[in-house]
Amino acid sequence: MGSSASKNTEEDEDGCSNGGGGQLYVSLKMENSKVEGELTPHVYGSVPIIGSWDPSKALPLQRESASISELSFVVPPDHETLDFKFLLKPKDRNTPCIVEEGENRLLTGGSLQGDARVALFKLEGDVVVEFRVFIKADRVSPFDLAASWRAYRENLQPSTVRGIPDVSINPDPTALEENCPSESLELDLEHYEVPAPAPSANSSLVYAADNAENPRSLSASGSFVNDNTPKAASNSPKVSGDSVDGSPSTKEIRITVPDSSDTYSASGVGETKSVGILSPFQHKDGQRGLFVDRGVGSPRLVKSVSASSFLADLKLDAQTKNSIPAAAGAVAAAAVADQMLGPKEDRHLAIVLVGLPARGKTFTAAKLTRYLRWLGHDTKHFNVGKYRRLKHGVNMSADFFRADNPEGVEARTEVAALAMEDMIAWMQDGGQVGIYDATNSTRSRRNMLMKMAEGKCKIIFLETICNDERIIERNIRLKIQQSPDYAEETDFEAGVRDFRDRLANYERVYEPVEEGSYIKMIDMVSGNGGQIQVNNISGYLPGRIVFFLVNTHLTPRPILLTRHGESMDNVRGRTGGDSVISESGKIYAKKLANFIEKRLKNEKAASIWTSTLQRTIMTASPIVGFPKVQWRALDEINSGVCDGMTYEEIKKNMPDEFESRRKDKLRYRYPRGESYLDVIQRLEPVIIELERQRAPVVVISHQAVLRALYAYFADRPLKEIPTIEMPLHTIIEIQMGVSGVQEKRYKLMD
Repeated sequence: MGSSASKNTEEDEDGCSNGGGGQLYVSLKMENSKVEGELTPHVYGSVPIIGSWDPSKALPLQRESASISELSFVVPPDHETLDFKFLLKPKDRNTPCIVEEGENRLLTGGSLQGDARVALFKLEGDVVVEFRVFIKADRVSPFDLAASWRAYRENLQPSTVRGIPDVSINPDPTALEENCPSESLELDLEHYEVPAPAPSANSSLVYAADNAENPRSLSASGSFVNDNTPKAASNSPKVSGDSVDGSPSTKEIRITVPDSSDTYSASGVGETKSVGILSPFQHKDGQRGLFVDRGVGSPRLVKSVSASSFLADLKLDAQTKNSIPAAAGAVAAAAVADQMLGPKEDRHLAIVLVGLPARGKTFTAAKLTRYLRWLGHDTKHFNVGKYRRLKHGVNMSADFFRADNPEGVEARTEVAALAMEDMIAWMQDGGQVGIYDATNSTRSRRNMLMKMAEGKCKIIFLETICNDERIIERNIRLKIQQSPDYAEETDFEAGVRDFRDRLANYERVYEPVEEGSYIKMIDMVSGNGGQIQVNNISGYLPGRIVFFLVNTHLTPRPILLTRHGESMDNVRGRTGGDSVISESGKIYAKKLANFIEKRLKNEKAASIWTSTLQRTIMTASPIVGFPKVQWRALDEINSGVCDGMTYEEIKKNMPDEFESRRKDKLRYRYPRGESYLDVIQRLEPVIIELERQRAPVVVISHQAVLRALYAYFADRPLKEIPTIEMPLHTIIEIQMGVSGVQEKRYKLMD
């Protein structure tokens, strides 16, 4: 409601003149798609709308969309006749207002008298502008008005954001200019840039494959060791094949690939990565059942017993125990069902990449790894190219990759088998999803992998196919720039020619996937269509993987993350709530609008996302020219019965809850509220949509929510999410594209 609505509400609350019969919520709208933003629609007239026919005191209609403006207010059903007219007020205060032609308008009982549904304005040169006029009056209950009045009294000012539709455009922030100090960014954007945290600052400088797992049989000195011993007993790897000077010689290293028929079993019980503990509880009838504790600290939840008691009573092996994901909600429920009901090998999933070089396999593998980790699945990325470089060095020419080079074929098969054995051994130690990243371009290679995985894990082949020569050429050049294979190549074009020769060697023997369970991504990388084919895919997790892959692409675009401007609850140190922003928050809102205007001035398709809480909507209000979308999923973590309390009050009045939260902020769920894991689950649609977007997105949200979103892009472990620094009045720019994820931070004010 506007300020007039709040005034009327105050009179009704104090005078109680309506006898509890409700009030009329009146909405006046004007529509014109041709008038530009130089003229702003206003209304002026008699009591009780304004109480003055002075144009300088006219009330502005708020911009609802590109062509519609609205003014809303509350009056009693038996209100006196309202006498008013519309006018257009120029931005230049020295230019006279333009009053609509014709008689005054009369509003009685929520109905506009007469047939005047059009407002005519005569401009210079006898130009007549026509606005369509709409009016709607709804009866609202005293309870709704009381709630609005409570919000008004608590925040000492009326809410300026209620009634805004979920998607809106606001190219004319006239109302905010009167209430918020005008602050601009007088310096270049680079002046406001601050260092990003160390882990993310370095991540963009590392080749994606180098972030994959190191070989288990790799010693600290960088050489492979003979690994015929069981994995559980191999605590101190031994180096074989040292050169004369004592340093490892890559040409003399011998490697023994473990027999694929060997079985691996974890010795002892490893520490579970499960968020909830599966624990037995006793039914009244004496039968035993399962209770999944997905939060701690809430008095509504049964306290779970220890993991060791669970293992003793249910006789589950360490593999089953460790394969429950660190997750909540649908992910946890599906995982429990899969572990209890599915085949043993389905407890572990191997995504085996297939495709020619320069088709985006490693990028897809890294992105899928990050997504699954964020959902709570223990996931690792095994890149065979990394194994090859560590075993044979980086100076391998295209001849090494020829199918008629027996030494090259043997060497590549050897490291491929080693990477697969390492992945299976890791799974049998408790890992859940392994991403096996290699070309795997022949049926014989894929058959070898399936034989090695038989009875140990379920394999799904993920084939990436790209027929766009422009994208392939771009990927080839990025490969030469970033891959360690060409780090010592001083002639860039010579490196390009060598890689094309390598690519031709693979193309001669390439066999598309037609066996087993598979997902084919065909021309999907651009984000402009393409197709995805699936065969023999079932289960919750494979289904989520397919849904994720459908929505990913390589189009470069920035994503800007920022908290709302400082709120009144921030000032008071209170959790949750729906307070307005403080004076400092208003200044930040103006600075943010100025920043976005400069940063995204050439991005016409950008959009602004906010939560449904008014502190984020008010922060976004000065931003002009971009669609604004409200997401309930972006609302702050629900603090339940602790909403509105300070942490000192929680510590004093609810010491057990305070201590439970201190011990485990990730899993702790506020009584009748949420945990961080709950927040992650409701944010998955936001992540999918961010991946799908091809234009920049500005996300204005809250601390806990932004911690979870940032952890996804920065690939931070779940356990770190509750402690990630997310300062006020700072913008985090995430740049997504073919080279991975890069980060910049801008601090606009203290």
